[in-house]
Amino acid sequence: MSKEIELTACTPHPVDLAGFNPKTKLPYGLTVKHLQAAMNDFTNFIGFINLQLHSREIERLESMLMPANFISIVGEFMSSSIPKDCSTLVKNQYHNGHPDMIPKGLYPNDAVQHADEGIEIKGSRYLRGWQGHNPEDTWLMVFVFDSNRPVDASKGIAPLPFKFVMVLGARITKDDWLFSGRSETSRRTITASITKSGYEKMMANWIYKAPYLTTKETATLLDSLPSELE
Repeated sequence: MSKEIELTACTPHPVDLAGFNPKTKLPYGLTVKHLQAAMNDFTNFIGFINLQLHSREIERLESMLMPANFISIVGEFMSSSIPKDCSTLVKNQYHNGHPDMIPKGLYPNDAVQHADEGIEIKGSRYLRGWQGHNPEDTWLMVFVFDSNRPVDASKGIAPLPFKFVMVLGARITKDDWLFSGRSETSRRTITASITKSGYEKMMANWIYKAPYLTTKETATLLDSLPSELE
């Protein structure tokens, strides 16, 4: 594989301000400028890390980690970065608390085990099929991205730069989730999936769409089904 191609893949696609939806409705004082800053923080982060890895002939982070682990990094980074620019939100200080971000000062010590007020953040490689551990009332925000995976090299898939392709968000209710559960013999984590009603709410309030996202790329993302918890 060409080192030049791999080096090019170390630099993520930039976040384009023109891709944000001026009509989107965001809660708790959050704005598209706050989201753009946080998304740029992540692309700067992943670009820096991958360039450093490349200089030592180590594969890129997204090509090294299990898909679910990399997805978790995207979500955790965004829930930590957004409050740095949005002064009305803080990261939930409760260990494994829900949701990921909560209104600043609403709960003691900015920590709550479970609450309806706040924003739950998820990363995903898909434009549908989003999952969680429990059906819940929440304001859900999904950062959809495209990147390589560890299996790509064995499949002959060329290196590609990380890019955010869409961001969607809306307040959803328990009726917008389908509880999946698990069989008695399964070791898979209990999950719930967003239903058509929840998906329609999210798509109706889309926040960002990459201007370079082609019809073919959109169709590929829509046709793909998730294989890991996001």
